[in-house]
Amino acid sequence: MPDATRHLTLANGLHLTLRHAPRLKRAAAALRVHAGSHDAPGRWPGLAHFLEHLFFLGTERFPLDDGLMRHVQALGGQVNASTRERTTDFFFEVPANALAGALERLCQMLAEPELGIARQRNEREVIHAEFIAWSRNLQAQRQFALLQAAAPGHPLSGFHAGNRYTLALQDPAFQQALKHFHQHFYQGGQITLSVCGPQSLDELERLSRQFASVFATGQRQPQHRPPALPGNTQARVFAHDGLPEGSEQALELLLSCLEDSRPGSWLGELRQRGWLQACKAETLYAHAGQLLWQVDLQLGQTACVDEAQRLLHGWFHFMRQASPAQLNLRFASLQQRREQAASALELARRDSTGKPFAALDAQGLRAFQQLLDGLPNSAYGQWHIPANDPLLCNDLPTAPATPLPDAMSVSDALPASRQHAELHLRWQIHSPLRQRLHAVLEQALAPLRERAEHASLQLDFATVGGYWHLRCAGLPGAVVRACEEAFEVLRSPAAESFTSVPPSAPPLIPIRALLKQLPDALHGLAPEVVAASPLDQGQLQHIWQHATWQGLATGFDEAGLDALAAALRRCPGWGVSARPLPPTLERRWQQAAMAGSEQALLLFYPLAPAEQGAGRLLAQLLQGPVYQRLRVELQLGYAVFSTFRQVEGVAGLLFGVQSPHAGHREIIGHIQDVLRQGVRLEPKTRQALAEQFVEAAMTNADVAHWAWQAYLGRQTDELNAVQRSILMTQQADLDTLLRHMLDADAAWLCLANAAQPSDSWH
Repeated sequence: MPDATRHLTLANGLHLTLRHAPRLKRAAAALRVHAGSHDAPGRWPGLAHFLEHLFFLGTERFPLDDGLMRHVQALGGQVNASTRERTTDFFFEVPANALAGALERLCQMLAEPELGIARQRNEREVIHAEFIAWSRNLQAQRQFALLQAAAPGHPLSGFHAGNRYTLALQDPAFQQALKHFHQHFYQGGQITLSVCGPQSLDELERLSRQFASVFATGQRQPQHRPPALPGNTQARVFAHDGLPEGSEQALELLLSCLEDSRPGSWLGELRQRGWLQACKAETLYAHAGQLLWQVDLQLGQTACVDEAQRLLHGWFHFMRQASPAQLNLRFASLQQRREQAASALELARRDSTGKPFAALDAQGLRAFQQLLDGLPNSAYGQWHIPANDPLLCNDLPTAPATPLPDAMSVSDALPASRQHAELHLRWQIHSPLRQRLHAVLEQALAPLRERAEHASLQLDFATVGGYWHLRCAGLPGAVVRACEEAFEVLRSPAAESFTSVPPSAPPLIPIRALLKQLPDALHGLAPEVVAASPLDQGQLQHIWQHATWQGLATGFDEAGLDALAAALRRCPGWGVSARPLPPTLERRWQQAAMAGSEQALLLFYPLAPAEQGAGRLLAQLLQGPVYQRLRVELQLGYAVFSTFRQVEGVAGLLFGVQSPHAGHREIIGHIQDVLRQGVRLEPKTRQALAEQFVEAAMTNADVAHWAWQAYLGRQTDELNAVQRSILMTQQADLDTLLRHMLDADAAWLCLANAAQPSDSWH
């Protein structure tokens, strides 16, 4: 059944967009305020971003402990906000039956915030910690330099994030500007609220009217027109001024064509010449007929940059001659797939921008032609529109009834009716070349991975411990087709994959780098240095002759399993039914080498299977106190979290902190201080958490992840077992678990970007 939408304007001027999507299990809201950092007074850089932070600190009606952030987190949902140049967005996703409580808190915190000076002072330090991390991030600084060079004299070239020095809290003029910004922009006429879920349109409208009426009545305030963008000043950075309505959607169509790396396209030509390493095209700015976008291209050492530029201009020329109707027809198919695969949150956010997943209308096609007319072009190169991608086909490949290999397990945790399937394959590799040949295969899979992403599929090929791990997720038919192609690449990668230099990934901030290394760390492995020596197909063939695999499929019906069984005939390696045990963990400190000057660590406490109910409840009850103590009171940094996490089949409590000033020993001490304070179990908390572990309340991705982790941990994948475990947990169980975690001999893994302190401490 297709989605149904409704648009209306409330009495206070607020524009409402509603979407009834019966396939969804969750509900979401996205509220866009049509004002951002460029609308704040130039005297106070960062004022808009600062106000966004203040909203989340609680109100008189919903204090911090019961505010939107804690409320949504307690429901296992998602919540965040973003301040852009001309817009500020607030959004959340929750179980469908929890929409009312979250929507009420969102509207109330924005309409009636508490802006006391004490909380401003604390939050300014958080903003300053973000500023320090931003100033030390090489990728962020490159982006800032790009904008300064591409848009001199334009607000884009300025600093708008804010820090301790630009947010002059004691200046009465600053306080007046802060309150005026809120009153001027956070009113009905400036707001678009999009609400999406499986509820009927009437129910969505009733809830939205009830809670959005809290905003003051107002009209849309004109945003001052920015100065003109200069002409193109850098290679592959494109500026447009005076474009008609629909230009942002037109650019989306153009970028969908540009990012296609199959033969006949610009990227396909670069790849055929052996030049292409990576490419990302993205919009940097869009407002009032202005567009600034870039093509971030990474080329190999043998590439000719000038020739690549000429080829791009030649491709632009070809696109000007192509049939817009034909391109738009293909774009419609792509947008339909994106809508099918989108979550409630993704749909709500798209709706809040006024640009749902759809093909271009007549106005958009006119904007597309004008966009192309503004690009440099010359007749050069040989081009054609690539054929329709089979990954965009929804039907299953035809296959006779075929039994699955014994090595492939099937989970019923995710019903086939959800139209979301996942396949996990894991090969055990006994070879010192494991990591080096993984890099070869990852490079060889890059074209397929790009196509999969384009088709709203997730295709990952990772190395974890002593394994290679392939995961593919999306519509069942597309998953089978992607895996068929992946097996061919893994068996016989292109010859150039053995010699090409993989692109260097941008450095991650320390806490994200630690999270990426956590699975290997649980296996006791540190990242290896990849030596430079020749590799060839023969070495890979030798590995496949000795590699064994196991796997798990979920979300497939009988026809889908038949198609998968047929595809698995081409799976490299040998299927074996015996599964290895999950890693065991003793008390261990592991140092991770990485870029970045800030201190960061992950502290992971593993749990026994019998402790998982208590562990999930404890993690739920600790989220608020850890955040309050470490981030709000101690202001250790902006990256502070605590959560329950399953990694490599091992369940545990995970704490993470990145700080510009606190040392690793100090951070662990603060975490343990919070643990010593204990928690208090309320029956309603236990019941609310148990209700999250119902397939109908979980996202498809979360259900599939649960099934895979249960498979790795050799546990049942029945979610009702988790419910029972949570509901049986008592206060004494939590107290016992806390004492065990604080015991000097308790097992934990500390993954940090420094060596363990030499002195003895607990």
